[in-house]
Amino acid sequence: MLEQPTVRTTEGVVRGRRRQGQAVFRGIPYARPPVGTLRFAAPVPPLPWEGTREAAEFGPAAPQSGPGASPVEGTDWLTLNVCTPDPGAAGLPVLVWIHGGAYIAGASSDPMYDPAALTSAGLVVVSVNYRLGAEGFALLEGAPPNRGFLDQIAALHWVRRNIASFGGDPDHVTVAGQSAGAGSIASLLTIKPARGLFRRAITHSVPGTYCTPALAERVTAALADRLGTAPTAAALSDVDPRRLAEEVTSLGTDLPGHRESWGRLSQTGVAIYPVVDGEVLAEPPWPALTGGRASGTELLVGHTRDEFRLFSVMSGRLGTFTDQDARTALDLFAPAPDGADAYRAAHPRATSEELLETVYSDALFRMPSLQLAQANTAADGTSFLFELGLASPAFGGALGACHSLDVPLAFGTLDSPTGKGLIGDPPTPGALAVSRELRQAWVRFVTTGDAGWAAYHPERQLTRVLDAEPKTVPYPEGASHRIWEGHAPTPFDLTHERP
Repeated sequence: MLEQPTVRTTEGVVRGRRRQGQAVFRGIPYARPPVGTLRFAAPVPPLPWEGTREAAEFGPAAPQSGPGASPVEGTDWLTLNVCTPDPGAAGLPVLVWIHGGAYIAGASSDPMYDPAALTSAGLVVVSVNYRLGAEGFALLEGAPPNRGFLDQIAALHWVRRNIASFGGDPDHVTVAGQSAGAGSIASLLTIKPARGLFRRAITHSVPGTYCTPALAERVTAALADRLGTAPTAAALSDVDPRRLAEEVTSLGTDLPGHRESWGRLSQTGVAIYPVVDGEVLAEPPWPALTGGRASGTELLVGHTRDEFRLFSVMSGRLGTFTDQDARTALDLFAPAPDGADAYRAAHPRATSEELLETVYSDALFRMPSLQLAQANTAADGTSFLFELGLASPAFGGALGACHSLDVPLAFGTLDSPTGKGLIGDPPTPGALAVSRELRQAWVRFVTTGDAGWAAYHPERQLTRVLDAEPKTVPYPEGASHRIWEGHAPTPFDLTHERP
């Protein structure tokens, strides 16, 4: 029997496991557990250990919120995992994965994120857990803002210190994420303490969801009021993390009742988002990049064609949206002053439900993704843009090319529970082909900085459409592009004033 792989990190020796010819290390702490006196604090470096630490099991995820969230056991939330082709190698390119989950859920242990296919292609893959919901993003008196971002930066510092011991090149790091993970990376592009910690970035379905401090304070006050305590770090430290996460879920379901004062946030189903606080996050990434206050990078960015359809189906609302629902979506999310009329003019035959799905797909994911490519290009970066057009066969085809469909395709985890649920079992030849192209694009981009198709340019707007018959064409969502031109995402704010 082969001896299990061991690696010496700056804190101590870890012993992983061999799996499919690769060395896998799980649950390595990159910071101390953020509980007790460290709760709601900035991440603190882990304590060193004597002897050999077993690194065979994933660390516990941070407390989860949202529909179907289950309680989490354990408090060692700030851990990461490393999968390497060979710990004895040198100079391998590194991919650091930051999971999504609306900033309130998700974990690096999800089988959909199994890195085996990417590691087999020669990458060292790191996946990270970070604080979520109120633990990571509630704006609290007496605590640093955006603690989830600080966790991610701490994990990147760990990678910088240690990844060479796993065969990786600390100067050849690409960060990658989808949904909230992509939003995290968009933020990291402009956060000063993150500079120099990564070389390239991959962002799928970038959300344009941030809060102003004024609204974030109001949300925290409402959360604390439901718990019968004060909206401070000291007071909320006495609340069990699981209880706090449950109340974040409950507040999310009650959001529509806050429409008059909380505006756009009230329609998202999630109460807590990153805050444009002026300290950790000085401003949203789009104006920071276009205004020259952040430098561009090599960026692979894309979205799915039917982003919002997943939420329509999973909420049971598909086929039930009314004219009033469409008016609410257009009034709150279409860009002012004439965006609602522009959507109706651009889609004269669309049903109310089609209009609603189009504006939500655009406002929440598609336009923030497109505009990140544009802003990065304006900041002297190189952007490669894609749209996933492959439709899921699930629910009789109702999902379309929905949010999250791209993740198992990129990881090659079509046989994971989520992969089978979204892509089908067995997958179609078209799905296999798209998965192969997207995965190869990731590997090529991480390794060379070239995704394999023409870079985005403001005049040609070339975009790779990933479908059964892939093609490179001008940006396919031209009508939405024209409606949103000059209207970058703005933070959610008090009242229902539109962007």
